[in-house]
Amino acid sequence: MPTRDDVCVLIPTYNEAAAIGDVIDGFHDQDLQKVLVIDGGSADDTQEIAAEHGAEVVEQSGSGKGQAVREAFEYIDAPYILMVDGDGTYRPADADVLLDPLLSGEADHVIGNRFADMESGAMTRLNQVGNRLINRAFARIHGRDFVDILSGYRAMTRESIDRFDLSSEGFGIETELSVECVKHNVTTEVVPIRYESRPEDTETNLRPFRDGAVILLTLYRMAKTNNPLFYFGSVGTASLLVGALLGVYVAVEWFMKNISHEVIAIVSAVGIIFGVQLLVFGVLSDMIFKLHREQMHRLDQVLEDTRSVDEETSE
Repeated sequence: MPTRDDVCVLIPTYNEAAAIGDVIDGFHDQDLQKVLVIDGGSADDTQEIAAEHGAEVVEQSGSGKGQAVREAFEYIDAPYILMVDGDGTYRPADADVLLDPLLSGEADHVIGNRFADMESGAMTRLNQVGNRLINRAFARIHGRDFVDILSGYRAMTRESIDRFDLSSEGFGIETELSVECVKHNVTTEVVPIRYESRPEDTETNLRPFRDGAVILLTLYRMAKTNNPLFYFGSVGTASLLVGALLGVYVAVEWFMKNISHEVIAIVSAVGIIFGVQLLVFGVLSDMIFKLHREQMHRLDQVLEDTRSVDEETSE
């Protein structure tokens, strides 16, 4: 039976000196002694304070939260990882809620839902609207509703992480983790957590408009391999509509005013043909993708059945 000794708490940080000590102490109080702080070259005393409070501290080789998390995964060999921000907005007391489905074998990835219990003022109205928009886009594009895909409080198995192909450099890492869960059919559970305001004298590293745009682009980019019908179909539909509108304009000008627009007519034809081709390609890609996912699911079932038989035989 897995224990808390099998869990490593991962805390990516950048200028979190005001909160990091309390965060680490909080996890130690929850009997989680393995704490890895991977720091992005903080200009304050984040690294020193983290080390004083008993955490292993590593300075990341690159920059950005995504790069920090990917690099940290290479350091960690524990079978279970609890990832949390170091700004004091997440409570160590909620660790049990995230770890229980993991340690009991009910899930391989657990997401803490901040909207279940959010302290007043913990998130600006702009950020709340942006989060809702991104979550709806994720559900529409990738077909799963994880409620809060941008949550920085997560628990995951080492085995599931090894299946992921992560490339995000910045705040898109949470989005990428969520997409990979869907892509690889990782058993994912969403649990309620408490989300609190940042401690005084601390500043957020999040830039709503820039980071929001990056996250949306990450969602769309990853749809290429997870929902090709949406990815190619959206571009194809746009091209088809533009071509059709140009075609209508050329036809009206020809019949009503006897004015010809040969160049626009050619652009219209190209747009329509290109749009139809992309739509057809999207449909075919979607069929191949679904067939591949079904085959992989069957393979996983066979491997699981084989593993169960081996365990029964060994007993």
